[in-house]
Amino acid sequence: MLDNDADVESSAPVWISFADLMTGLLGAFVLLLVGVMATQLDMASKLENEVQKRQIEEQKRMSLEKALAIPLASGRITLNNGRIGISGKLLFELNSDKLEPEGRKLLKSLVLPLRSYLQTRDEMLMVSGFTDDQSIKSRNRQFEDNWELSAQRALTVTRTLIEEGMPSSMLFAAAFGQEQALVANTNEKARAQNRRVEMAPVPKSSNASKP
Repeated sequence: MLDNDADVESSAPVWISFADLMTGLLGAFVLLLVGVMATQLDMASKLENEVQKRQIEEQKRMSLEKALAIPLASGRITLNNGRIGISGKLLFELNSDKLEPEGRKLLKSLVLPLRSYLQTRDEMLMVSGFTDDQSIKSRNRQFEDNWELSAQRALTVTRTLIEEGMPSSMLFAAAFGQEQALVANTNEKARAQNRRVEMAPVPKSSNASKP
C-alpha cells in the first residue's frame, strides 16, 4: 500500500508538467490564431479602402469626362488619369508665352464645364506648364530658361481662364520646365508632344478650405 502511494506521488509531477505544457501550447496557439485573424482583418480593411479609393477615382474620371465631352470629342484636349492636356501649338507659338486667338477660344470653352465640375467638389485646378528639352536661351532671349517659359505659359493660361470667368480661388499655376516629359525627346515630333499645358483637379489644402 505504501509502494502504491509512492508511485502515485512520483507520477503526479509528470502529469502536472504535461498539463502545464498543453496549457502553454494552447495559449500560444490562441495567441497565434488571434494574430492571424488581426492580420487578416487589417488586410481586408486595407483592401476595402483601396477598392473605395479606386471607385472614387473612377467616378471622378467619369464625371470629368462627362463635363468635357464636347472638347474631348473635338480632339482639342486629352484626358489621361484626371489630367487635361492641351498641346502647346494650340495655345502658343514656339518659344512664346503669347496666347494664340484659337487658344483663347479653346480655354473659354473649358471655363463653364470646369467651373461647374469644381463647384461640386472640394478641389481646385492646377494649371501646369511643360517644355521640351531644348535650351531656351539659344532660341529666345526673353526667357532665362525652360523653367521660366513653362511658368509664364502656365500663368498666361491661368490668367486667361480667370478673365473668361473662372474664379481665381479655384485655380493656381505651376511650372515643370522640361521635367516629366510625356515621351523621350528623341525628335521634333516627340518634343512637340512634350511642349504642353496640363490642367488637373487637385484637393484643396486644409488651410485653403477654411473660411
